[in-house]
Amino acid sequence: MRVGGSPAGSSRALRLDPFALPVRFSANDAGADGRMRDVELHRERVVVRRAVRGMRMALNMPVSSFLGVAIRMLPPEGEAQAAVAVVLEHRDPALALQLFVSDEGGDVMAEWQSWARVLGVPQLVEETNGALREPFERLGDIRIQAPRPRRRKRTALKRRRPSILMRRRPGKITEATPVHRAEREIIARN
Repeated sequence: MRVGGSPAGSSRALRLDPFALPVRFSANDAGADGRMRDVELHRERVVVRRAVRGMRMALNMPVSSFLGVAIRMLPPEGEAQAAVAVVLEHRDPALALQLFVSDEGGDVMAEWQSWARVLGVPQLVEETNGALREPFERLGDIRIQAPRPRRRKRTALKRRRPSILMRRRPGKITEATPVHRAEREIIARN
């Protein structure tokens, strides 16, 4: 599958499907000859092919070498309005890959979550100073958050439930507990 990564006309829209990997596309590259590079994106690796001063090269990197999938605001260019992008971020900014670009922010959250889940990398957000951080606390691959309050305290049905049920304790059998032996049982049948 080949999808154009460079904007055409006044539209800046780009959408790669995370569920149709591997994907091959072309992207803008300011340092490459012809200002274009070819990218091949798989679930476990990324191959970037470009030529610099006539020398062709291919960078084969594991997806785990990327920092994560980030949401970035793109400033307006010429007549095009500001856009929102989902970017596969790398420590080297020249190796960052735009996966989704749109003038409208409606599908950004779904794309951001889908790409992070498919590639197995963390979700990142860009702060005002340009630094990237994770929006949710994590312990390894598990997302952690503050424990939720007990359900009984904040429910609409709280006043209908008897609170005595929460205070009852099971009885204890002691020496003084009467035990009835050799008596006839009364059992209701039918």
